[in-house]
Amino acid sequence: MSDVQSTIQKIIKENPVVVFMKGTPESPQCGFSAQTIHCFQAVGAPVKGVNVLADPAIRQGIKDLTQWPTIPQIFIKGEFIGGCDIVTEMYERGELKTKVGEALAK
Repeated sequence: MSDVQSTIQKIIKENPVVVFMKGTPESPQCGFSAQTIHCFQAVGAPVKGVNVLADPAIRQGIKDLTQWPTIPQIFIKGEFIGGCDIVTEMYERGELKTKVGEALAK
């Protein structure tokens, strides 16, 4: 495993909710990243944001890991969830709050 992959795996393992995004949770740099953060804020979830614009190796590394072509990419308790559309759907159905609650409880 490369150093980049090791770094990514460490971040995912150490944080219950991770969003690999463009920008930061405080200052998202694209609409999809902003929407994703909004969903997590609405359910009161603490988010570890990883700004892929700051490190091209992380940006490519996360895509290689998940085989998912777009950013943001979301992990909850180590599980790859998907991107903005999936998180938004989970939020609208009330599933996001449950999933995050389970992740934070353990």
